[in-house]
Amino acid sequence: MPRKPRLFSLASWTRAYQRNLAALVRATQPVPRKKAVSAQARPQRKVAAKPALQRAPLANPSEQWIAGVAPGPAGARRFHLFVPPGLVAAPGETFALLVMLHGCRQTGSDLAAISRMNRIATRKRFLVLYPEQERMANPQGCWNWYERRSGKADAEAATVLAAVDQVARRHPVDLARVAVAGLSAGASMAALLGALYPTRFCAVAMHSGVAPGTAESAANALAAMRGTRDAQLPDAWPALPTAMTETGLHAAPKGLRLPPLLVLHGDADRVVSVRNATATALLWAQASGARATAERTVARGQRYPMRAVDFKLRGQLAVSLREIAGLDHAWSGGASRWPYSDPAGPDASALIWAFVARQFKKV
Repeated sequence: MPRKPRLFSLASWTRAYQRNLAALVRATQPVPRKKAVSAQARPQRKVAAKPALQRAPLANPSEQWIAGVAPGPAGARRFHLFVPPGLVAAPGETFALLVMLHGCRQTGSDLAAISRMNRIATRKRFLVLYPEQERMANPQGCWNWYERRSGKADAEAATVLAAVDQVARRHPVDLARVAVAGLSAGASMAALLGALYPTRFCAVAMHSGVAPGTAESAANALAAMRGTRDAQLPDAWPALPTAMTETGLHAAPKGLRLPPLLVLHGDADRVVSVRNATATALLWAQASGARATAERTVARGQRYPMRAVDFKLRGQLAVSLREIAGLDHAWSGGASRWPYSDPAGPDASALIWAFVARQFKKV
Protein backbone atom coordinates (compact mmCIF):
# COMPACT_ATOMS: atom_id res chain seq x y z
CA MET A 1 0.00 0.00 0.00
CA PRO A 2 1.56 3.37 -1.02
CA ARG A 3 2.48 5.75 1.76
CA LYS A 4 0.55 8.98 2.09
CA PRO A 5 2.48 12.01 0.88
CA ARG A 6 4.34 14.14 3.43
CA LEU A 7 2.06 17.07 2.58
CA PHE A 8 -0.81 15.26 4.29
CA SER A 9 1.01 15.05 7.64
CA LEU A 10 2.10 18.67 7.33
CA ALA A 11 -1.50 19.77 6.76
CA SER A 12 -2.62 17.76 9.79
CA TRP A 13 0.05 19.40 11.93
CA THR A 14 -1.04 22.85 10.67
CA ARG A 15 -4.67 22.16 11.58
CA ALA A 16 -3.62 21.01 15.06
CA TYR A 17 -1.54 24.17 15.53
CA GLN A 18 -4.49 26.33 14.47
CA ARG A 19 -6.79 24.53 16.93
CA ASN A 20 -4.33 25.20 19.76
CA LEU A 21 -4.04 28.86 18.76
CA ALA A 22 -7.83 29.23 18.67
CA ALA A 23 -8.07 27.67 22.13
CA LEU A 24 -5.42 30.09 23.42
CA VAL A 25 -7.40 33.04 22.04
CA ARG A 26 -10.61 31.81 23.67
CA ALA A 27 -8.80 31.39 26.98
CA THR A 28 -7.74 35.04 27.04
CA GLN A 29 -11.31 36.34 26.66
CA PRO A 30 -13.25 37.58 29.70
CA VAL A 31 -15.12 34.81 31.50
CA PRO A 32 -18.37 35.10 33.47
CA ARG A 33 -18.00 34.95 37.23
CA LYS A 34 -19.14 31.80 38.99
CA LYS A 35 -21.32 31.96 42.07
CA ALA A 36 -19.40 31.61 45.31
CA VAL A 37 -19.71 28.14 46.79
CA SER A 38 -20.00 29.48 50.30
CA ALA A 39 -19.16 32.51 52.38
CA GLN A 40 -16.55 30.50 54.24
CA ALA A 41 -14.88 29.02 51.17
CA ARG A 42 -14.32 32.35 49.41
CA PRO A 43 -14.19 35.96 50.65
CA GLN A 44 -17.35 37.84 49.74
CA ARG A 45 -16.96 40.46 47.07
CA LYS A 46 -19.12 42.88 45.16
CA VAL A 47 -19.63 41.82 41.55
CA ALA A 48 -20.34 44.58 39.06
CA ALA A 49 -22.23 43.89 35.86
CA LYS A 50 -19.89 42.97 33.03
CA PRO A 51 -19.39 46.10 30.91
CA ALA A 52 -19.13 46.29 27.16
CA LEU A 53 -15.58 46.48 25.86
CA GLN A 54 -14.52 50.11 25.72
CA ARG A 55 -11.49 52.08 24.73
CA ALA A 56 -9.82 54.77 26.79
CA PRO A 57 -9.44 58.37 25.65
CA LEU A 58 -5.80 59.04 24.89
CA ALA A 59 -5.08 61.83 27.36
CA ASN A 60 -6.20 64.77 29.41
CA PRO A 61 -5.41 67.97 27.44
CA SER A 62 -3.10 69.15 30.25
CA GLU A 63 -0.96 66.01 30.00
CA GLN A 64 1.65 65.04 27.43
CA TRP A 65 0.66 61.76 25.79
CA ILE A 66 3.38 61.44 23.19
CA ALA A 67 3.01 58.94 20.35
CA GLY A 68 5.99 57.24 18.74
CA VAL A 69 7.13 54.26 16.70
CA ALA A 70 10.17 52.13 17.51
CA PRO A 71 11.75 49.83 14.89
CA GLY A 72 13.27 46.61 16.13
CA PRO A 73 13.92 42.92 15.38
CA ALA A 74 10.15 42.18 15.50
CA GLY A 75 9.34 45.09 13.19
CA ALA A 76 7.98 48.48 14.19
CA ARG A 77 5.92 48.85 17.38
CA ARG A 78 3.91 51.91 18.29
CA PHE A 79 4.03 53.35 21.80
CA HIS A 80 2.72 56.20 23.91
CA LEU A 81 4.78 58.01 26.52
CA PHE A 82 3.06 59.70 29.45
CA VAL A 83 4.79 62.84 30.66
CA PRO A 84 3.10 64.31 33.77
CA PRO A 85 1.76 67.85 33.36
CA GLY A 86 4.27 70.49 34.33
CA LEU A 87 7.17 68.04 34.53
CA VAL A 88 10.23 69.98 33.41
CA ALA A 89 13.75 68.76 34.02
CA ALA A 90 16.21 71.03 35.76
CA PRO A 91 19.72 71.16 34.24
CA GLY A 92 21.21 67.68 34.51
CA GLU A 93 18.02 66.19 35.98
CA THR A 94 16.67 62.86 34.72
CA PHE A 95 13.54 60.90 35.55
CA ALA A 96 12.73 57.27 36.26
CA LEU A 97 10.82 55.32 33.62
CA LEU A 98 8.19 52.62 34.16
CA VAL A 99 7.31 50.44 31.16
CA MET A 100 3.71 49.12 31.25
CA LEU A 101 2.76 46.19 28.99
CA HIS A 102 -0.92 45.55 28.30
CA GLY A 103 -2.63 42.17 28.13
CA CYS A 104 -4.59 40.45 25.37
CA ARG A 105 -7.56 42.35 23.92
CA GLN A 106 -6.17 45.56 25.40
CA THR A 107 -4.26 48.61 24.25
CA GLY A 108 -1.74 50.71 26.10
CA SER A 109 -4.35 53.41 26.67
CA ASP A 110 -6.69 50.77 28.13
CA LEU A 111 -4.05 49.74 30.64
CA ALA A 112 -3.38 53.37 31.48
CA ALA A 113 -7.09 53.90 32.21
CA ILE A 114 -7.49 50.68 34.20
CA SER A 115 -4.33 50.95 36.28
CA ARG A 116 -4.41 54.75 36.75
CA MET A 117 -0.63 54.54 36.93
CA ASN A 118 -0.42 58.02 35.39
CA ARG A 119 -1.90 59.51 38.56
CA ILE A 120 0.97 58.05 40.56
CA ALA A 121 3.45 59.24 37.94
CA THR A 122 2.11 62.76 38.28
CA ARG A 123 2.54 62.70 42.07
CA LYS A 124 5.92 60.97 42.08
CA ARG A 125 7.41 62.61 38.98
CA PHE A 126 8.31 59.73 36.67
CA LEU A 127 7.56 58.81 33.05
CA VAL A 128 5.39 55.91 31.90
CA LEU A 129 5.90 54.11 28.59
CA TYR A 130 3.06 52.08 27.07
CA PRO A 131 4.30 49.94 24.13
CA GLU A 132 1.62 48.64 21.78
CA GLN A 133 1.38 45.16 20.29
CA GLU A 134 0.42 45.13 16.61
CA ARG A 135 -2.64 43.15 15.53
CA MET A 136 -0.64 41.90 12.55
CA ALA A 137 1.73 40.23 15.04
CA ASN A 138 -1.12 38.82 17.14
CA PRO A 139 -4.83 39.22 16.21
CA GLN A 140 -5.84 39.52 19.88
CA GLY A 141 -3.12 42.02 20.70
CA CYS A 142 -1.25 39.55 22.94
CA TRP A 143 2.47 39.87 23.37
CA ASN A 144 3.92 36.64 21.95
CA TRP A 145 5.79 35.67 25.12
CA TYR A 146 5.28 31.98 24.35
CA GLU A 147 6.80 32.01 20.83
CA ARG A 148 10.31 31.22 22.02
CA ARG A 149 10.92 28.36 19.60
CA SER A 150 10.35 30.61 16.58
CA GLY A 151 12.33 33.49 18.09
CA LYS A 152 9.32 35.83 17.92
CA ALA A 153 9.16 36.29 21.71
CA ASP A 154 12.79 37.36 22.00
CA ALA A 155 12.45 39.62 18.96
CA GLU A 156 9.47 41.39 20.55
CA ALA A 157 11.39 41.79 23.82
CA ALA A 158 14.28 43.40 21.95
CA THR A 159 11.84 45.69 20.15
CA VAL A 160 10.29 46.86 23.43
CA LEU A 161 13.79 47.61 24.66
CA ALA A 162 14.44 49.55 21.45
CA ALA A 163 11.39 51.69 22.36
CA VAL A 164 12.94 52.36 25.78
CA ASP A 165 16.18 53.47 24.14
CA GLN A 166 14.37 55.70 21.66
CA VAL A 167 12.47 57.42 24.48
CA ALA A 168 15.70 57.85 26.45
CA ARG A 169 17.35 59.57 23.47
CA ARG A 170 14.53 62.12 23.21
CA HIS A 171 13.61 62.66 26.86
CA PRO A 172 15.54 63.03 30.15
CA VAL A 173 15.33 59.38 31.21
CA ASP A 174 17.64 57.90 33.82
CA LEU A 175 18.53 54.55 32.24
CA ALA A 176 19.70 53.29 35.63
CA ARG A 177 16.13 53.67 36.92
CA VAL A 178 13.96 51.73 34.47
CA ALA A 179 11.40 49.13 35.58
CA VAL A 180 8.87 47.04 33.67
CA ALA A 181 5.42 45.77 34.65
CA GLY A 182 2.63 44.01 32.80
CA LEU A 183 -0.73 42.31 32.96
CA SER A 184 -1.35 38.73 31.74
CA ALA A 185 0.56 38.32 28.44
CA GLY A 186 2.21 41.65 29.23
CA ALA A 187 3.33 40.24 32.58
CA SER A 188 5.02 37.31 30.89
CA MET A 189 6.71 39.66 28.42
CA ALA A 190 7.84 41.85 31.33
CA ALA A 191 9.45 38.83 32.99
CA LEU A 192 11.08 37.87 29.70
CA LEU A 193 12.59 41.35 29.44
CA GLY A 194 13.90 41.11 33.01
CA ALA A 195 15.40 37.67 32.40
CA LEU A 196 17.04 38.55 29.08
CA TYR A 197 18.17 42.04 30.04
CA PRO A 198 18.73 42.10 33.82
CA THR A 199 21.19 44.98 33.60
CA ARG A 200 18.62 47.18 31.85
CA PHE A 201 15.75 46.83 34.34
CA CYS A 202 16.17 47.36 38.06
CA ALA A 203 12.75 45.83 38.89
CA VAL A 204 10.06 43.67 37.27
CA ALA A 205 6.38 43.35 38.22
CA MET A 206 4.14 40.55 36.95
CA HIS A 207 0.36 40.76 37.35
CA SER A 208 -1.39 37.47 36.49
CA GLY A 209 1.27 36.09 34.17
CA VAL A 210 3.31 32.97 33.38
CA ALA A 211 7.06 32.43 33.65
CA PRO A 212 8.24 33.21 30.10
CA GLY A 213 10.22 30.02 29.49
CA THR A 214 7.31 27.74 30.41
CA ALA A 215 5.96 27.60 26.83
CA GLU A 216 7.74 27.52 23.49
CA SER A 217 4.79 27.99 21.12
CA ALA A 218 1.02 28.45 20.96
CA ALA A 219 0.71 24.67 21.03
CA ASN A 220 1.73 24.49 24.72
CA ALA A 221 0.96 28.03 25.90
CA LEU A 222 -2.53 27.03 27.00
CA ALA A 223 -1.17 24.25 29.21
CA ALA A 224 1.31 26.74 30.67
CA MET A 225 -1.51 29.16 31.48
CA ARG A 226 -3.40 26.36 33.21
CA GLY A 227 -0.37 25.69 35.37
CA THR A 228 0.15 22.14 34.11
CA ARG A 229 3.66 22.69 32.71
CA ASP A 230 6.80 23.07 34.78
CA ALA A 231 7.76 26.71 35.15
CA GLN A 232 10.96 27.64 33.35
CA LEU A 233 13.07 30.72 32.79
CA PRO A 234 14.36 31.42 29.27
CA ASP A 235 17.78 30.15 28.31
CA ALA A 236 20.66 32.58 28.41
CA TRP A 237 21.43 34.69 25.37
CA PRO A 238 22.15 34.55 22.46
CA ALA A 239 18.65 33.87 21.14
CA LEU A 240 18.86 36.43 18.31
CA PRO A 241 21.70 36.99 15.86
CA THR A 242 24.02 39.86 16.79
CA ALA A 243 23.00 41.67 13.61
CA MET A 244 19.44 41.99 14.91
CA THR A 245 20.46 43.91 18.04
CA GLU A 246 20.58 47.23 16.23
CA THR A 247 20.61 49.36 19.39
CA GLY A 248 23.53 47.56 21.01
CA LEU A 249 21.27 45.33 23.10
CA HIS A 250 22.93 42.54 25.03
CA ALA A 251 21.16 39.92 27.08
CA ALA A 252 22.22 38.20 30.23
CA PRO A 253 25.16 35.81 30.43
CA LYS A 254 24.60 32.85 32.71
CA GLY A 255 25.05 33.55 36.39
CA LEU A 256 24.08 37.23 36.21
CA ARG A 257 21.66 38.19 38.97
CA LEU A 258 18.05 38.73 38.01
CA PRO A 259 16.35 42.03 38.93
CA PRO A 260 13.95 41.97 41.91
CA LEU A 261 10.52 40.62 41.00
CA LEU A 262 7.03 41.39 42.30
CA VAL A 263 4.37 38.76 41.53
CA LEU A 264 0.68 39.69 41.88
CA HIS A 265 -1.98 37.08 41.12
CA GLY A 266 -5.58 36.34 42.06
CA ASP A 267 -6.35 32.94 43.55
CA ALA A 268 -9.70 32.94 41.66
CA ASP A 269 -8.06 33.50 38.27
CA ARG A 270 -9.73 31.25 35.67
CA VAL A 271 -7.59 32.35 32.71
CA VAL A 272 -4.06 32.00 34.15
CA SER A 273 -3.85 29.58 37.06
CA VAL A 274 -2.56 30.97 40.34
CA ARG A 275 -0.18 28.02 40.42
CA ASN A 276 1.93 30.04 38.00
CA ALA A 277 2.45 32.76 40.63
CA THR A 278 4.04 30.47 43.19
CA ALA A 279 5.99 28.57 40.54
CA THR A 280 7.40 31.78 39.04
CA ALA A 281 8.32 33.22 42.45
CA LEU A 282 10.12 30.03 43.48
CA LEU A 283 11.91 29.79 40.14
CA TRP A 284 13.07 33.42 40.22
CA ALA A 285 14.13 33.11 43.86
CA GLN A 286 16.09 29.94 43.16
CA ALA A 287 17.89 31.60 40.25
CA SER A 288 18.69 34.54 42.55
CA GLY A 289 19.85 32.35 45.45
CA ALA A 290 17.12 33.78 47.71
CA ARG A 291 15.18 32.03 50.49
CA ALA A 292 11.59 32.45 51.61
CA THR A 293 10.66 34.36 54.73
CA ALA A 294 7.63 33.60 56.88
CA GLU A 295 4.27 33.72 55.14
CA ARG A 296 1.84 36.37 56.33
CA THR A 297 -1.62 37.71 55.51
CA VAL A 298 -2.07 41.35 54.53
CA ALA A 299 -5.57 42.84 54.77
CA ARG A 300 -6.54 46.48 54.49
CA GLY A 301 -10.11 47.67 55.00
CA GLN A 302 -12.70 45.99 52.79
CA ARG A 303 -10.28 45.07 50.01
CA TYR A 304 -9.42 41.44 49.29
CA PRO A 305 -6.72 40.07 51.60
CA MET A 306 -3.36 38.87 50.28
CA ARG A 307 -1.08 35.97 51.10
CA ALA A 308 2.40 37.51 51.18
CA VAL A 309 5.77 35.77 50.98
CA ASP A 310 9.11 37.51 50.45
CA PHE A 311 12.33 35.87 49.26
CA LYS A 312 15.59 37.46 50.37
CA LEU A 313 19.29 37.07 49.74
CA ARG A 314 21.55 38.41 52.48
CA GLY A 315 18.77 40.69 53.65
CA GLN A 316 18.03 42.07 50.18
CA LEU A 317 14.60 41.48 48.63
CA ALA A 318 14.77 39.32 45.50
CA VAL A 319 11.13 38.26 45.04
CA SER A 320 7.87 39.43 46.56
CA LEU A 321 4.82 37.18 46.07
CA ARG A 322 1.29 38.45 46.63
CA GLU A 323 -1.63 36.05 46.06
CA ILE A 324 -4.90 37.98 46.26
CA ALA A 325 -7.92 36.11 47.66
CA GLY A 326 -11.00 36.22 45.46
CA LEU A 327 -9.41 38.09 42.54
CA ASP A 328 -10.14 36.79 39.04
CA HIS A 329 -8.10 37.59 35.90
CA ALA A 330 -8.12 41.34 36.45
CA TRP A 331 -5.99 44.31 37.48
CA SER A 332 -6.35 44.47 41.25
CA GLY A 333 -7.76 47.75 42.55
CA GLY A 334 -8.28 49.03 39.01
CA ALA A 335 -10.85 51.43 37.64
CA SER A 336 -14.47 50.29 37.74
CA ARG A 337 -16.58 49.36 34.69
CA TRP A 338 -13.61 48.03 32.72
CA PRO A 339 -12.90 44.47 31.54
CA TYR A 340 -9.93 42.88 33.29
CA SER A 341 -10.24 45.26 36.23
CA ASP A 342 -11.50 44.70 39.79
CA PRO A 343 -11.73 47.78 42.02
CA ALA A 344 -12.30 45.64 45.14
CA GLY A 345 -8.74 44.31 45.17
CA PRO A 346 -5.65 45.88 46.73
CA ASP A 347 -4.26 48.73 44.63
CA ALA A 348 -1.86 46.92 42.29
CA SER A 349 -0.52 50.18 40.87
CA ALA A 350 0.41 51.45 44.34
CA LEU A 351 2.01 48.10 45.18
CA ILE A 352 4.02 48.12 41.96
CA TRP A 353 5.22 51.68 42.43
CA ALA A 354 6.20 51.08 46.07
CA PHE A 355 8.17 48.00 44.97
CA VAL A 356 10.03 49.63 42.08
CA ALA A 357 10.62 52.88 44.00
CA ARG A 358 12.58 50.91 46.61
CA GLN A 359 14.80 49.58 43.84
CA PHE A 360 15.22 53.05 42.31
CA LYS A 361 16.55 54.32 45.64
CA LYS A 362 19.34 51.73 45.54
CA VAL A 363 20.71 53.07 42.26
